[in-house]
Amino acid sequence: MRRPNSFQEPQLPLMDPAPAVPAMMAPVAGRVPSYIKDHRKRLRDRFMSGGAAAMPDYEMLELVLFRAIPRADVKPLARALMDRFGDFNRVLSADPERLKEVAGIGDSVITDLKIVEAAAHRMARSRVIDRPVMSGWDAVIDYCHTSMAHRETEQFRVFYLDRKNILIADEEQARGTVDHVPVYPREVVKRALELNASALILVHNHPSGDPSPSEADIAMTAQIETAAQVLGLTLHDHIIVGKSRELSLRAEGFI
Repeated sequence: MRRPNSFQEPQLPLMDPAPAVPAMMAPVAGRVPSYIKDHRKRLRDRFMSGGAAAMPDYEMLELVLFRAIPRADVKPLARALMDRFGDFNRVLSADPERLKEVAGIGDSVITDLKIVEAAAHRMARSRVIDRPVMSGWDAVIDYCHTSMAHRETEQFRVFYLDRKNILIADEEQARGTVDHVPVYPREVVKRALELNASALILVHNHPSGDPSPSEADIAMTAQIETAAQVLGLTLHDHIIVGKSRELSLRAEGFI
């Protein structure tokens, strides 16, 4: 009697294991766990009763993250963002590509962060646009700080004013690197003529955090002032925005 041929099951190719999903982003089956719901309610109640002053930066981030990540504990992600970027404002203003480097950050989170950033800028801008600038100088400084203090690269902007010193345009003229931004005085004054402006304020930021003017800053300001005077324009000031304070070149005697 012949023995049956031995049979061996074919070997299937091994597959790579599925990439691990960060615990903070893992989906939760069924309802949201009660401890997460309770934590979120406590934060929301504290915010509504005490405002932002009652919340440390990482908890403010948690409140923003609740909408984009509705079914998970977002505290570890808020802490990770704080560790990476330093504070709430720098998280909001961070470049989307850098945000994506943090585990657990996806498009929905980035969108919500950028919406909050845009809302803050728009509210600050509403306090200065179409209003007399020289009588509302504190609002101008607040707007400059909100929109520029936490940027990671230099930005050069010009506020154009009419004869009554009402702000008629706020325009970005150039973006640069972490320590340099190209500025063309001829383009600055040319744009003033196009807008029928009578005066201007220069603004740029120092990502290093120190608003002290460089020799290049002082020289560029002098060039724009000279070009403006030739055309009958007034250069009111050049504001340099640092992380925690701003510096006026006029107050420092450079204009």
